Amino acid sequence: MDKTVEAEELEAGKLAVPSPPAGANLPDVPTIVPDGEFNAAVPKLDATDDPELDKPLESIDAFERRLAAEQTSPQVDKGSAEIPQSAPVTNAALADGDKAEQIGDAPVRDVELTKPLPALDQFEVAPVQFAEDAPSDRENVEVRYRLDLQGLDVADSETNTDMKAEFNALSALKKGGGKAANTAMINSRLTEDSKLLETVLASEGWYSPVVRSRLDLSRDDKDQTLGAVISVTPGKRYTFSDIVIKADPTVPPTLIRDNLALQPGEPIVAERVQGAEAKVAVALPENGYAFASVGERDILLDQDVGNGVYTLPVTVGPRGRFGGITTDGDLAFDADHIQVLTRFKRGQLYDSRKVDDLRKALVSTSLFSTVSVEAVRTNEAVGDGTEYVTLHVKQDAGPPRTISGSVGYAAGEGITAQGTWTHRNIFPPEGALIVNATAGTREQGAGVTFRRSNAGKRDRTFEIVAEAFHNDYDAYSAYTSRIAARVSRDSTPIWQKRWTYAYGVEALATAETDYDPATNGRKRNMYYVAGVNGQIGLDTSDDLLNPTKGYRVTALLQPEATVRNGFDPYFRARLEGSTYFSVTDSLVLAGRLRFGTIQGASLYDIAPSRRLYAGGGGSVRGYSYQGLGEQAPDGNPVGGRSLNEGSFEARYRFGNYGVVAFIDAGQSYKESLPQLSNLRYGVGLGGRFYTNFGPVRLDVATPVGRKPGESLINIYVSIGQSF
Repeated sequence: MDKTVEAEELEAGKLAVPSPPAGANLPDVPTIVPDGEFNAAVPKLDATDDPELDKPLESIDAFERRLAAEQTSPQVDKGSAEIPQSAPVTNAALADGDKAEQIGDAPVRDVELTKPLPALDQFEVAPVQFAEDAPSDRENVEVRYRLDLQGLDVADSETNTDMKAEFNALSALKKGGGKAANTAMINSRLTEDSKLLETVLASEGWYSPVVRSRLDLSRDDKDQTLGAVISVTPGKRYTFSDIVIKADPTVPPTLIRDNLALQPGEPIVAERVQGAEAKVAVALPENGYAFASVGERDILLDQDVGNGVYTLPVTVGPRGRFGGITTDGDLAFDADHIQVLTRFKRGQLYDSRKVDDLRKALVSTSLFSTVSVEAVRTNEAVGDGTEYVTLHVKQDAGPPRTISGSVGYAAGEGITAQGTWTHRNIFPPEGALIVNATAGTREQGAGVTFRRSNAGKRDRTFEIVAEAFHNDYDAYSAYTSRIAARVSRDSTPIWQKRWTYAYGVEALATAETDYDPATNGRKRNMYYVAGVNGQIGLDTSDDLLNPTKGYRVTALLQPEATVRNGFDPYFRARLEGSTYFSVTDSLVLAGRLRFGTIQGASLYDIAPSRRLYAGGGGSVRGYSYQGLGEQAPDGNPVGGRSLNEGSFEARYRFGNYGVVAFIDAGQSYKESLPQLSNLRYGVGLGGRFYTNFGPVRLDVATPVGRKPGESLINIYVSIGQSF
């Protein structure tokens, strides 16, 4: 051990130890162990006890030579027998054949270890059996438990939420179904559920709960079910002590605060906080701030008083106005046509709702596989503290060609199959060519349509149709060619519109059979018909194919003229309305009324296909297509100049399926005004299968007061509700 400098000097006598000052009174120190007693207790060392103690130490070389000699010669302990010659002791240091080693090997005295290895062909390997593969007559052990949640009702009573139900929906113990492989697994689930309970309570403002868990044995010896107990003391519910917003000034100044629906003194509820922040994130882009973003909130809790200071940083960014439009990618059409789809003009205040509207309009064209619209900052000042914002449209044009088909069946119309080939953008922008063909038991035909969507104006469609078809119904048989042009604003499954309209012209030449009073038979006549038409509709329903609330009203006017034996002008009119009411989430009541009239011509001066008929899947179910109305002496209908119809349905839905009970009523008349007399009724039941494109409908109906020749059962299959 190294000595300190002071110790060395003390030994050399160089360091003087200070003496106590003269006259100093030192304290008396009591003797703990007397010297005589201490010396008597220490044992004396005497050379006579062990002569080895007085021998001088041998040198290191002598010690090593002696140790080597002892290891190479057999040793016999006192009182023990000699080592057998069959198990010689080898040199410990050279047992493995090495000439020199720093660390010697252990002496080898095991006879088995010195035996030569057996021949390879005589070596036998005993297969190893693992514990999990070993046979066992023990059955799988299963520990049963039941969850006992205590104390949460106290917190639940202060909120309008059901925290117990929320806990049960996420609980590991509940998901375990009351069974576990062992108690360790139950304890693990208890720990997980205790943390879950703390999270559930914190989401409603309880940040300092005391949660305890334990396993209880059942009091009944026959029942070995364990009690998994979680008890909670919610403590104090935390409230906001202050609401702090860190943001640049906005226009109006209270824009952020008005939309952040949090107030000091109210409980700190996670759902309300997230909802309030989401409202701010939506409100800013709707009021000109295209590049605003809501930062990460901070809530500083004070456990002593049970409240928290809420701080929300918001990056406002510049206030913007709509500028230009740019586009790139695989183009379906250019930026000029995108401008046609917008509902805003350059210089108007930026509004994210109008940007979303543009995005929906682009999607509804069905010309893109992917399309996106994003705001791009230009730093171009407008002059009133705002700057222009460019909208950039990223396009990826989809396949322009589609083939579609449909099959339907209705009593009186038979089976009808239709196939359509469409090129949606053969004449850009949005110029489509549509070729269709129809094959059925009562109808066959083909046609070509050119359609320009968003023709110079958003939602305006222009189309020209040329078609030829054959109809063979009980009321008439017709070979018809038709050409028509139409401008419309219609609803689609993607874009349902409140107001719709249509107007156009049409001309047709048709050879149709009609009842001839002179011969009391059917005769084919040639008719040439030309006319204009106009329609307007109001739709407040919530769905195009499956409405559950709202109403619809449609009015149609068709001034026409028929040329056969002379020029016979007349006009056709129809008024239809329907309404929908949700009794519950599953039950919807629906009603419909329809009235029609033809004014200005006698019945037989009007082509049979242009007359009014009642009966069938879209009219009065329970009767064949066009089966109601004035009947000729040959028993077949001849149509009428007026009609009235009504329907009532109770629609009940469960999951993707539904059932419908309905009653229909209606009649057509030879008079030009509806008579509201001699009404015929049909009742029935229907089934619905709801898909992502609308319900598939199957209706089975029967006539009330069935007459000779009328079918007992009529079946109708289609897509969409009947009205």
